[in-house]
Amino acid sequence: MADIIDLTLVADSRRLFHKMLDTRGIGYFLRKEGRPFQLEQSKVDMVVRTAARSRPQHMARPPRAAIDYCRKEIRRELIRRVVEAMLQTGL
Repeated sequence: MADIIDLTLVADSRRLFHKMLDTRGIGYFLRKEGRPFQLEQSKVDMVVRTAARSRPQHMARPPRAAIDYCRKEIRRELIRRVVEAMLQTGL
């Protein structure tokens, strides 16, 4: 059985992620302590939760599968950008 993915949630999550990335930078999504370039999962969760809460009231709550898919998408994009930043700095 196929999972139903709410594409409006994915689009809203990406839009919010890019907005936050532009205003706060990539360092906002990285842990301050520990290994360098380690992602802060709570920041990724915050992006998806904020996008889910910003939906109009008449829309149903997004399914769990859609929320998990959004988290994976945001995390992939963030990993891609971190790797790109590492390559630019020569690490």
